[in-house]
Amino acid sequence: MHTPVTIIGAGLGGLTLARVLHVHGIPATVYEAESSPTARSQGGLLDIHDCTGLRALEAAGLTDAFHAAVLEGRQAMRILEPDGTVVLDRADDGTGGRPEVDRGDLRRILLDSLPADTVRWGRKADRVRALGGGRHEVAFSDGDTVVTDLLVGADGAWSRVRPLLSAATPDYLGKSVVETYLYDAVTRHPVAAKTVGAGMLVATAPGREIFAHREKDDTLHVYVGLAEPQDWFASVDFTDGAAPTARIAREFDGWATELTALITDSDVTPVLRPLYALPTGHRWDRVPGVTLLGDAAHLAAPNGEGANLAMLDGAELGAALAAHPDDIETALTEYEQAMFPRSAQAVTNGSPEIEAVRDTAGA
Repeated sequence: MHTPVTIIGAGLGGLTLARVLHVHGIPATVYEAESSPTARSQGGLLDIHDCTGLRALEAAGLTDAFHAAVLEGRQAMRILEPDGTVVLDRADDGTGGRPEVDRGDLRRILLDSLPADTVRWGRKADRVRALGGGRHEVAFSDGDTVVTDLLVGADGAWSRVRPLLSAATPDYLGKSVVETYLYDAVTRHPVAAKTVGAGMLVATAPGREIFAHREKDDTLHVYVGLAEPQDWFASVDFTDGAAPTARIAREFDGWATELTALITDSDVTPVLRPLYALPTGHRWDRVPGVTLLGDAAHLAAPNGEGANLAMLDGAELGAALAAHPDDIETALTEYEQAMFPRSAQAVTNGSPEIEAVRDTAGA
């Protein structure tokens, strides 16, 4: 099979690219390893930034649909010291500029904006190879293959497309996040619900942190960060019921009980998510007929920018291809020359949440 534009990965970046191409009348096919749009949870809330994610949504013609999905009040923020002292308690007054939306809802908006046959589900890219002349072949795990004039790797941290361009691989950052949920928080977990408040909670200490979001349906989504080597996490059996919850909670001995309740009151077995990153400033020489976007191009430690950058990558790549419909290489060069410094700057700017702490403290 031959497809002129082939996108590997139906995450936010790949779908934004497909949508912007569709707006400009350029067909594209997206191949996704997941079996369906509902095969797994898409994660928690995203704060969409006006200079990146909102720009991408404007280019995609989806601003109104996005605003209809925004969760009002979720830009509220509380920052606590480990002993429970409140450093910041900021309400959402509507001027925050970073509206929050459920990641799954945002993905659905993008999917619904595409022709029905754009995304091919259950198609895991297994191997890719150059055929010459800017054309590439993608072989899938089911044995099928496609040949394409333009291959875009939007396939995340462990991209199958990246080796065509770069020998770089992600390195462990010395830190992992343990993810958990508390359901029906107001009625079943009132202390935790009060501690988190209407939006986001941040509590940090050297090597230890707790982030929590109030999401839809009165759910608290908790991320517990620990700076430990991978061997340390390997010693914790994350399949053993409540045992991993108790083990992680011990690392927060001495913290206020209203904070540790976000760990001990978990309604699910916690999930371990090791953090990896590509080298800062990762880039490659131009290779005909192929490029990367999002985490495949610039995986970094979570700082609130990853999804926003992936969407902007997709939008700007789509715009470049639309501006140069008969010259793919000019379009890819234009896109990459803007994307490389933008992503490197985002990595070094730090977390918007932590910057809010510094601003509040006058640092």
